[in-house]
Amino acid sequence: MPDMMDPLANPGLPFMKMHGAGNDFVVIDSRSRGPVMTAGLAQALGDRNRGVGFDQLAEITASNDADFGLVFWNSDGSQAGACGNATRCVSDYMMRGLGADSVSLVTARGRLRAERAADGRVWVNMGQPQLDWTSVPLAHEVDPLNLPLPGDPVAVGMGNPHCVFFVPDAETVDLATLGPQIELNPLFPQRTNVEFATLLSPCRLRMRVWERGTGITLACGSGACATAVAAHLRGMIGPRVALEMDGGVLEVDWRDDGVWLTGPVAQVFDGLLTPAYLDAHR
Repeated sequence: MPDMMDPLANPGLPFMKMHGAGNDFVVIDSRSRGPVMTAGLAQALGDRNRGVGFDQLAEITASNDADFGLVFWNSDGSQAGACGNATRCVSDYMMRGLGADSVSLVTARGRLRAERAADGRVWVNMGQPQLDWTSVPLAHEVDPLNLPLPGDPVAVGMGNPHCVFFVPDAETVDLATLGPQIELNPLFPQRTNVEFATLLSPCRLRMRVWERGTGITLACGSGACATAVAAHLRGMIGPRVALEMDGGVLEVDWRDDGVWLTGPVAQVFDGLLTPAYLDAHR
């Protein structure tokens, strides 16, 4: 089998550019050859001036236990445990390719399921929220529903950690300043995603997000799930809610079998990474 990282063995590495509500991804299908992504290559590709640019990168892998596997990378070269919007986009791509209305997939989160609804939208079961302090994870025992931080935030794990603040007006939050401060707070040993949300109605929230390893993004699927869970646990909303983000609207439905997520998907273009570029960023 040719080595995709060897420019003499292959003419380049194909990729897709996708986005879900403005949350954008590079997607690489490695089912036929094995994983090729490294921290250095992910970081190089994440550079919006010298690479392709993305919020997250998703590599599709072969799986013996599901239709496919997914591995997620942040633009700083670190791995992400979950990415709801990329999962939706890739599941849409896979269902179209397989001619199916549902697929199973394996991520660091475990085995997940995606389904196409009658209206054509793709729903992904992101699994049950992680609500114990050890599983979020937090650095020491505290109540995740009332963290000992200014603003009384909630901690929720959705395959990656989230710190959710409920504020009077999310639009006025200085996300660029507060986001990195909270991401690096010692209470979060693996760093954290940070969400600021405002209740608009019993079934609608306005949310903005700072993603660990990436920064401000237009939307975050796992962040939408975590915010919906936190708001429901605080008694602010029911189990189903729409979340208005900078890039569009996502919907979350916390059912008995897990937290389901849907929203818009788009495949923007296909591309080819050159052998010279791959060789420079082995």
